[in-house]
Amino acid sequence: MSRLIHRETIPACAPSSRVIRAGEALRIIDTHGQQAVDFLCYNADDPAERYHAPNTLKAAGTILLTKGHTLYSDKARALFTIEENTFGGHDTVGGCCSKPSNEMLYGVANEGCRENFLAALAQHGLGWKDVVPHVNWFMTVPVSTAGEAAIALGSSKPGDYVTLRARMDVLAVISNCPQVLNPCNNFNPTEIEVEVLGA
Repeated sequence: MSRLIHRETIPACAPSSRVIRAGEALRIIDTHGQQAVDFLCYNADDPAERYHAPNTLKAAGTILLTKGHTLYSDKARALFTIEENTFGGHDTVGGCCSKPSNEMLYGVANEGCRENFLAALAQHGLGWKDVVPHVNWFMTVPVSTAGEAAIALGSSKPGDYVTLRARMDVLAVISNCPQVLNPCNNFNPTEIEVEVLGA
């Protein structure tokens, strides 16, 4: 069993960030179920290299990530590999909610995951231009053969988790999604747990 290095509760609607060293694992646990978790990651030594959705999806051959898939950078290098997963396919196309997009879509300027990302990234000297298309753990965006898409009701169960093994030193940035205007969190954001496990 891997040695537990760090455990943290991320409150509902809050951000978090941490460097995960090569060989360590990051486990994200949906403690109460039905909670989306937005996720960005960067080369910790050179954050200009960061998660790249097109490389990741081309290598995976699917828009839904699960066990065995790898998150690749814009230099086509491995950042994380999904080592364990109890949820099913995690979203890669829905993007993050934000104050501007909430106002555009719902007429309410609630702060969202982009604002969480910006708060976490500021601690690492990063900002607006560093928020790129990312992974939404425990979230589903069904896409029809005609291309129609919609955000579905959160379907993760209490205790569902995903474990990511770092392939280099990676800065991992989490937004515990605060969205209450669409069903990704069942309209009720809740806390999550994260663990860092030794190599």
